[in-house]
Amino acid sequence: MKLIELYKRAISIGIDNDPRGKEAVSKELEYREKDFDTLKQDEKEFFDQESKQNPYSDSRVLNGTGEEDIRSILVGIDIEVGEVLLCDSLRSKGRVVDLLLSHHPEGRAYANLYSVMQMQSDILHRFGVPINIAEDLMEGRIKEVERKLMPVNHTRAVDAARLLGIAFMCLHTPADNMVATYLQRLFDEKKPYKVSDVLDILRGIPEYREAGYNGAGPKILIGSKSRRAGKIFVDMTGGTEGAKEIFESLTSSGINTIVAMHLSEDHRKEAEKNHLNVVIAGHISSDNLGLNLLLDELSRGTSLEILECSGFRRISRLN
Repeated sequence: MKLIELYKRAISIGIDNDPRGKEAVSKELEYREKDFDTLKQDEKEFFDQESKQNPYSDSRVLNGTGEEDIRSILVGIDIEVGEVLLCDSLRSKGRVVDLLLSHHPEGRAYANLYSVMQMQSDILHRFGVPINIAEDLMEGRIKEVERKLMPVNHTRAVDAARLLGIAFMCLHTPADNMVATYLQRLFDEKKPYKVSDVLDILRGIPEYREAGYNGAGPKILIGSKSRRAGKIFVDMTGGTEGAKEIFESLTSSGINTIVAMHLSEDHRKEAEKNHLNVVIAGHISSDNLGLNLLLDELSRGTSLEILECSGFRRISRLN
């Protein structure tokens, strides 16, 4: 299929699996159109027009016209200059590679990563946190992440792909939506009684099982195996870690256990202070699960050759 078709399909799948629900996503896109209409003419020049159709600022076609035929994809959790050169080397040896696909954002998608964090407020609201509290706490955290991204040299890998004539795309939140929705449904259905049951469920998933063999499997960060799991909140989408002050509100709304990709030390201390159980599923293994679920959907009705690199392992659930 054409690159632009692959991209649009990936965004559509991400929306279908957005933890906020499609109605909330549609409302957000509607307001972006209104925001654009209120801008002055000189401001419209810098408005990201793509954001009116794609709610995920961290997922973009970074290099390419969109008309490229895509049959073979080199997929990695991170695609940086080294992976771009790896792709060029493979092509020089006769391997067909039509597209570089990164999970983590690069280029303008990385520069705008903070924008997608707004979705965390709606997710928290769905779990019982009052929307005014969620938005107020997230506002400061979003600005903090924006400031951290400002000095980053974010175009390096994109520049390398452009000079070598390689199509390049990143899909961050759509893949994270896949893993968040998949795991939340799984826990809601299985209703684990103890925290040990949460670990057992995760270890039954191939991506987490393989991570365990590599020393990076699921771990209990706060709590113990014998504690009751209670109500579980899967926190795996929305750009990056949210506000550390949110844990008090999560406890108040009835959340007992958080299953996350990772947790910083400051966030860990706040979660512990609020008596939450925290299970770390694993960052790269969770990214693998999300990408694999997304690639399964993208592969339906078409044939895509997937080459693995940069921490990605293809596990298909199509058969």
